[in-house]
Amino acid sequence: MKIELNLFASLARYVSREAGRFTGEIEVGEGVTILQLLRSLDLPMEKVKLIFLNGVHARGDEVLQEGDRVGVFPPVAGG
Repeated sequence: MKIELNLFASLARYVSREAGRFTGEIEVGEGVTILQLLRSLDLPMEKVKLIFLNGVHARGDEVLQEGDRVGVFPPVAGG
């Protein structure tokens, strides 16, 4: 099944050469959770701060469904 994955800021570089943001449709298996997906992409989990599933804050243990949109953000600092 296909889902939309959005990786923001420094996380984008783990799946793309372009910095800043990765957006893409990817194929995942049935019963896969968000955290399982992120680990399969070799994202360093200590760099994941916020996860959104279809625009709603998620914990990561949610099972993905066809057409879901996942957004992942690292910690952000600024002034």
